[in-house]
Amino acid sequence: MKLSRCFTLADFRKLARRKLPDPVFHYMEGAADDEWSLANNQNAFGKYELLPGALRGVETVDLSITVLGTKMAMPVYLAPTGMSRLFHHDHELGVARAAQKFGLMYGVSTVATASIEDIASVCTGPKLFQTYVLRDRGLTRELVARCKQAGYTALCLTVDTPVAGNRERDLVTGMAMPPKFTITSLLSFVLSPAWVYHAITSGGFDMVNISHRVQGDQAGGVAKYINDQFDRSLTWKDAEWLAAEWGGPFAIKGIMTPEDAILARDHGASAVMISNHGGRQLDCVPAPVDMIQPIREAVGNDLELIVEGGIRRGTDVLKALALGADACAFGRPYLYGLAAAGQAGVERVLGLFRAELDRDMTLLGCEKISQLRPEFVQRTP
Repeated sequence: MKLSRCFTLADFRKLARRKLPDPVFHYMEGAADDEWSLANNQNAFGKYELLPGALRGVETVDLSITVLGTKMAMPVYLAPTGMSRLFHHDHELGVARAAQKFGLMYGVSTVATASIEDIASVCTGPKLFQTYVLRDRGLTRELVARCKQAGYTALCLTVDTPVAGNRERDLVTGMAMPPKFTITSLLSFVLSPAWVYHAITSGGFDMVNISHRVQGDQAGGVAKYINDQFDRSLTWKDAEWLAAEWGGPFAIKGIMTPEDAILARDHGASAVMISNHGGRQLDCVPAPVDMIQPIREAVGNDLELIVEGGIRRGTDVLKALALGADACAFGRPYLYGLAAAGQAGVERVLGLFRAELDRDMTLLGCEKISQLRPEFVQRTP
């Protein structure tokens, strides 16, 4: 299959599956425990129907929005995902260039394989940095200062990872960081020669924004270091401290209840990301799309609501916005494109979303995103 023959996300997924070794593909694809939440995130969108308006005279469509203090060309942005070099040697820099080309915000992970500064050098558009309040507060301050210096637009605090989720696929496939050949996975690496070649020649899988804190002989390396930095004792006061340290648009990611959304607002957040980490942390939790309305009712217009999880189509985005979200974010869709064909694959995925949104807005009878209201969506019987 060629990139030019990829017309749906399912096509990109198939191509990514062919190019990646088993442990790497399943690391991207998998989730926690029984992966119920992973499936439910997507299936939940099927519980909502769109109600189009006829004869609305939609001659042109404006997909632009303003969220987290910046204007974007579409109501979606590229969610932070760790270690993109696992999926293609274009890694975060290719994704950042694609985001720049489409006028979208790019979310950069703390555990990226490209530096804060290198990403900023190829993407002068809006950028969000995703971080944690780490046990080493000095490292957290350092990352925040570097983002300010590099011109990042917003900061995002992830709060649903006091410990890593139980990702059983990784145990089955023998996934490790950095990836290692095992008896069970050797054949899949042999069948992915291009991936192996670039893994050897393109600079490795170093988490470059934090690796300088790891001693050369530290057991377990940088992966163990970052896992040890997750602090189970964090409270809302720590979130408030980070909001003040940043001093700009500040989102809290991993909010799933109205009660926590209110607390986020009261402790310095300007936005919350309704997210269950793509089903990769606590399993058996609601789909983010089902929590939009109760959270919006709880916070009114005091917070921007960003929905992340299960978005695979332009119609998913429109449903979320009509239910009360301000924007959406996705990770796996653009990672499928990255794994399939690097930066060019990401650009093709974003082009498909843009075409779907433009067409679906026209069919729905809306010229601007601000016209989307609850009247355009209903729950299925």
